[in-house]
Amino acid sequence: MELIAVSLIVVSAYLVRNYAHSTKDQTAPLPPPVAASPPQKPATDLPPTTRPKPRPIPSSTWTDRTPTPAGARPALTAKARRARQLVEDARRLDRCILTGKAWVVDGDTIVIDGVHIRIAGIDAPELNHPYGQASKWAMVRLCRGRTVTARIRPELSYDRVVAHCRLDDGTDIAEALVAQGLALDWPAFSKGHYSRFEPPGIRKKLWKTAIRQRG
Repeated sequence: MELIAVSLIVVSAYLVRNYAHSTKDQTAPLPPPVAASPPQKPATDLPPTTRPKPRPIPSSTWTDRTPTPAGARPALTAKARRARQLVEDARRLDRCILTGKAWVVDGDTIVIDGVHIRIAGIDAPELNHPYGQASKWAMVRLCRGRTVTARIRPELSYDRVVAHCRLDDGTDIAEALVAQGLALDWPAFSKGHYSRFEPPGIRKKLWKTAIRQRG
């Protein structure tokens, strides 16, 4: 009987100890949660010294640019193409004439039927030079309400055709403008044809134009 009692005591102690350990494991506190890392700031919020630089876009990715081959000439405008065609006609036919009402650009340039015409043999002041505006308006008064006939020469001047121009009454426009003291003879192109119409002292008056002729 004593042996049985001792055995029961040992078994009871063993069960109590196991029960205590299992209860302790179940009630153990959970480990603290790991703190989440703060969200990373976008690149635009970084200080200027650490902000990544944008990558340059290579020119080959642009769709609105067409590279021009080396040595290629730019495309001609409609104005330039027509001027060149008229010059070719003047060379081929030895006579090419435009006739119509004139629109005045400045003292030595007019437009007939959309063609820019450089008056041959003379040189008028630029619009921003002394007497440039006066020269233009003298040309306007000459051409207003008149029909102008332009005999085109086989040469170009800055995509303009060059022509001898007369009014419907036979007046030589270049001669009339030189005689008014608002344009100069240009001997390199006229061979001095209009020099006799220049008023005395006109080259001092139109000094900027005279300097340009000397190059």
